[in-house]
Amino acid sequence: MKVKYFTPQEANRRLPYVRGIVQDLLQMGRNLQALNLLPHQIPEIREQQAILQKQVETLMAEMQELGCYYKDWNFEIGLVDFPALIDGRQVLLCWRSDEPEVTWCHGYEDGYAGRQPIPEELL
Repeated sequence: MKVKYFTPQEANRRLPYVRGIVQDLLQMGRNLQALNLLPHQIPEIREQQAILQKQVETLMAEMQELGCYYKDWNFEIGLVDFPALIDGRQVLLCWRSDEPEVTWCHGYEDGYAGRQPIPEELL
């Protein structure tokens, strides 16, 4: 599959749609975590888990179709990465669900801990 590279402007234009998906993912993920604490032998719980898991997978696939990736497997803050090129280097534009827009990036190997502001001239 070909990688789509985003400019900060393109990522921010997609953000209203992505924000909705992330809100759904956060809620479903938290519900799934809560169900995982209950006894698995109860058929209704297993059925609910399967339904929620399928919904989470569908939303993840929707994000990937857009060209971005959900990265918060603990379902706490809603992290999304958008592939980008900055100065010829592959990076990830990084957005958290509590941020108003995409203004951070990091290298593929740096992860969230390596977040830096997107260069001003690119915003």
